Amino acid sequence: MSPRRSPTPGPPTRRPPSPLNNGSPQLNAAPADQIRLLDVQALDVRLQQLAHKRRSLPEHAEIETLNKDLTQLRDLLVAAQTEESDCAREQTKAEQDVDQVRQRATRDQQRLDSGAVTSPKDLANLQHEIVSLAKRQGDLEDVVLEVMERRESAQERVNELTERVASVQSKIDDATGRRDAAFEEIDREAASVTKEREVVAGSVPADLLKLYDKLREQQGGIGAAKLYARTCQGCRQELAITELNEVRSAAPDTVLRCENCRRILVRTAESGL
Repeated sequence: MSPRRSPTPGPPTRRPPSPLNNGSPQLNAAPADQIRLLDVQALDVRLQQLAHKRRSLPEHAEIETLNKDLTQLRDLLVAAQTEESDCAREQTKAEQDVDQVRQRATRDQQRLDSGAVTSPKDLANLQHEIVSLAKRQGDLEDVVLEVMERRESAQERVNELTERVASVQSKIDDATGRRDAAFEEIDREAASVTKEREVVAGSVPADLLKLYDKLREQQGGIGAAKLYARTCQGCRQELAITELNEVRSAAPDTVLRCENCRRILVRTAESGL
């Protein structure tokens, strides 16, 4: 009679992963380490707040607005300076034209007064030219006056815009100084918080910290949350009775995850269990 064979054992029965671990491999960490993770989270939140404060300083918008105003004023100033320069050249040309006509009229008058011209026709022509030159000189002098008025107006505009540019630049310098002073204060606090974070994070187990950092990146900067009064402080959702039972039955060193937001769920004396 052949010997009886033992039945071949089937595959081991696997317990379904706990919903509070979201199907992830079970991670364990001492309760004190999990509490310290909340301290790391608090420091990370403070660093986020400081970064946001640095980006949101009112001086940023103030400086941006002032710089736009300054750009516009500088463009207007360049236009006014160009107009003043053009007027200056135009005035110089008009004054030279007046001087040429005046010199010619002076020469003609000297010829007339000298008696060197005896021909009646030549005398008439010379007298007519002197009269024409006088009229021409008057017209050119009117042009000079008109150009001088435009140049004076342009100079006043240049002076006004120069003062406005200096005023806006002074405001920019003041706002920049206030912004830089705020930067120094924020950066000083951020450096202090960063050092403290390094110390606290150094006392957290590496695998727990790695999971936390991964979740923090995925979940908008919050990787671990306290379970307070049966509510996850990460998503503000109260745990269902089945989830609470899972939490109650879990070993103290079991690292739990919120079923709703997937963040690490840290139990404390205030969890309401």
